[in-house]
Amino acid sequence: MPYLIADDLPRATAGARFRAALDRPGILRMPGAHNGQAALQAKAAGFDALYLSGAAMTASMGLPDLGIITVDEVAFFIRQIARASGLPLLVDGDTGYGEALNVMHMVRVFEEAGAGAVHLEDQLLPKKCGHLNDKKLASAQDMAAKVAAAARARRDLVVMARTDAAASEGIEGAVERAKMYVEAGADAIFPEALTSVEMFREVRARLPGVKLLANMTEFGRTPVLTAQEFEDLGYDMVIWPVSSLRVANKAQERLYTALARDGATTAMIQEMQTRAELYDVIGLNAFEVLDRSIAQSVVPEWKS
Repeated sequence: MPYLIADDLPRATAGARFRAALDRPGILRMPGAHNGQAALQAKAAGFDALYLSGAAMTASMGLPDLGIITVDEVAFFIRQIARASGLPLLVDGDTGYGEALNVMHMVRVFEEAGAGAVHLEDQLLPKKCGHLNDKKLASAQDMAAKVAAAARARRDLVVMARTDAAASEGIEGAVERAKMYVEAGADAIFPEALTSVEMFREVRARLPGVKLLANMTEFGRTPVLTAQEFEDLGYDMVIWPVSSLRVANKAQERLYTALARDGATTAMIQEMQTRAELYDVIGLNAFEVLDRSIAQSVVPEWKS
């Protein structure tokens, strides 16, 4: 049904719904959704929660993932995804868009926009994709202060802390940072860019009782593992952050190449979502039925 129908809207907060999804048995699978259409398609495929990647957002805007977009720009993506799907959404909060007060502002804006969870990372600006080299880290104390600020500002938002320390400080450094972030108020830890199954296993063993998020991004440093394999390693959540954007971008590239070559889209017709399929995904007919049910024109009674 259309999201405009109040009876169809979720009653619990996004944060509460995210916590409920996380508490269910099995690993919480969160594919990246870079816009409302992707969110609807992921929901139709059966997913119970979604992830909004900073890399996917910026790439969809034609920008690199260097922490140069604003809180309000991210909120625009949050609103359309949360509104379209009604699913609890984990949002990439980059470095928090500044220091402690900026982090608090980000948390309030994201929660009001419909986010169920956010993760902060311990990089310095300009931040980089976690699977690139030469990342510069903030001090563990400064990052812990941001986590504490986020936890203090939230109403019900789930706050996660990402650490990129494994590349430069090893597992020892990453684990020690993670412990500090949990003490500061993080509900879960995201150990980024682990490069082997053994590293995932060691982090799990050294952080007993802590909720852990795994990142299964393509073309990165992490070996390809399935959701079941991450679950067997003891991880609680897994994301595929940029997969939907990568597939969409590749398809668009093929389309523009064919159109420039042929002067027509004929060669790509079989790869297109049809008009009927599009209308079905976005619920056009349901919106029309809703409109007719509440906005039927009434001809005024006129007397001369």
